[in-house]
Amino acid sequence: MFRLLRHSRKGAIMKHPLFRLLFASALGLLAACAMDQNRNSTAAAAEPAPPSTTTLSAYHWDLTGARDAGGATQTRWMPPVTRNGAPLRLSFANQRLSVSGLCNRLGAGYDAQGNQLKISQVVGTMMACGEPDLMQYEQAVGQQLPKAATWRIDPGQDGPTLTLGFSDGAQWTLAGTPTDETRYGSAEQIMFLEVAAQRVPCSHPLIPNKQCLQVREVRYDSQGLKTGHGKWQAFYSDIEGYTHEPGVRNVLRIKRYERQQVPADASRYAYVLDMVVESAQEGR
Repeated sequence: MFRLLRHSRKGAIMKHPLFRLLFASALGLLAACAMDQNRNSTAAAAEPAPPSTTTLSAYHWDLTGARDAGGATQTRWMPPVTRNGAPLRLSFANQRLSVSGLCNRLGAGYDAQGNQLKISQVVGTMMACGEPDLMQYEQAVGQQLPKAATWRIDPGQDGPTLTLGFSDGAQWTLAGTPTDETRYGSAEQIMFLEVAAQRVPCSHPLIPNKQCLQVREVRYDSQGLKTGHGKWQAFYSDIEGYTHEPGVRNVLRIKRYERQQVPADASRYAYVLDMVVESAQEGR
């Protein structure tokens, strides 16, 4: 009797109009929550992710195009007026922007938050150039960069593309070239090598009569004063960016990178010329 009474009471409650109303309301709330979650998920998927500052600093960016707010090509920027046909190159690293390819090397601070970009006042070295057009172009670049407002990086088959948007609606398009750190997969190590004026014979299993650079490492203190040097030795590797002129002795500042993938018959290190510190003609 007790079980029948419980069963009958349960059935009565479920058939009560108030219960049906509450049940329908609960189902409606669940459906609404599910729709909101779906909409939020769709919106999050549709919203583009902000560009990565890691990618920004992993490449050098060469100017390839410039347009005004209406989409017309800006001939004041294109083609770039640079020294010896070098690209107008922007490099971003450690909150510092450097600009190369002009008469002087320009630099500024920058702050990238989301797709917003702020560049501080540009400063540069004070080297005079005998090319008025180049100097005028350099000054214009220095005045334009602090007007940058937005940035965007788009992937491509030939490498990424950086688009800088300026406060007046103009845009620059820049093609990405991997930095040495990106290419070799390691951080740079600065070293100084003195290169003798003449090459010397060196033994190589695949190259008969090979001639190698003769080098020795040079050491400097924190004040930039020379404190010593190593022994002369044959240098079997290449120095990227350096062309040896017979009869000329040079002291080079080198960026050395440890290769992550070492080619056959190659050194575990890659050497890239940073700058020529000292140069002298010998043997005359």
